[in-house]
Amino acid sequence: MLTYFGLAASVLRGSLRSRRDLVLENLALRHQLAVYTRQARRPQLRPSDRRLWSLLARGWSEWRSALVMVEPDTVVRWHRTAWRRYWMWRSRRRPGRARISVELREVIVRIATENPRWGAARIQGELLALGFEVSTETVRRYRIRVLRRPPSQSWRTFLTNHRPQLWAADFFTVQTLSFRTLYVFFFIAHERRRVVHFDVTAHPTARWVWRQLLEATPWGEGPRYLVRDRDRAYGSDFIPRARAIGIETVLTPVRTPQANAIAERVIGTFRRECLDHLIVVNERHLRMVLREYVAHYNHVRPHQSLMQRAPEDRRPRSPPNACGAVVGHAILGGLHHEYERAAA
Repeated sequence: MLTYFGLAASVLRGSLRSRRDLVLENLALRHQLAVYTRQARRPQLRPSDRRLWSLLARGWSEWRSALVMVEPDTVVRWHRTAWRRYWMWRSRRRPGRARISVELREVIVRIATENPRWGAARIQGELLALGFEVSTETVRRYRIRVLRRPPSQSWRTFLTNHRPQLWAADFFTVQTLSFRTLYVFFFIAHERRRVVHFDVTAHPTARWVWRQLLEATPWGEGPRYLVRDRDRAYGSDFIPRARAIGIETVLTPVRTPQANAIAERVIGTFRRECLDHLIVVNERHLRMVLREYVAHYNHVRPHQSLMQRAPEDRRPRSPPNACGAVVGHAILGGLHHEYERAAA
């Protein structure tokens, strides 16, 4: 009897769905049936099969309901693999300046190691005397690999002393389903690890970056110091314009992402806990996903540096013997959950 009720409910539900959803579901089920009948043992999926499901995931919101032969996470992994292969093709080596020989690299490293006070021009002159013709930029590139100095204590002292008045800014990229690159720009406060502001664009310009700073500092409520890297997207006039509104820009040294460690860590958190598990469709979708995750990050997610409290957590801790059932709320479709005790 229950079987007949289930069939009747399925027929009723199918009659209320749009023709487009029914056609896509029919296509998905027929494709899986063709894969299963193609061979007797466990079916081996072809690249064309993976591309088909990537397209279905892009244009059909209910593709998970018709997926039987693999898990939905597998389709997400297929898309990430296709993205890596796409950029391997885009980044293939093109004709250019020939690499220097192994002997010359070893000589540069040896001279730089034995003479740490010599600059790139001094080393280039010594190499010319030895019969090696090489540019100063090449010498500087291989000389930097030798000079591995410990982090400056003065930099750590600066970050510690000015932490309540310090923000950090940085960019990171996100790839969409159609292999389009989007740029996410954000500000994070050092004191409570709070994401103050973020926005998404496909074309970061100096004017757009300056507008983000104005939106993040309404009524003059901004930091005293802003730590950022030397990205050209900020523009050449960013530093004097920021100084005019009371913000001193602190540039990190070249090729030292650890100098802006808090911003780099939050980028890694965004990727590991959110973006690596989703397929971003477009700019609007990415902005919606980040808005929901940033609210979870600021108000609920615990931080070890804050004694397992959230950046904006102002709720009193529940006593050990608190009553009431534990209620969970799904975040990002169940990727994360937020828990609280219901009123007894």
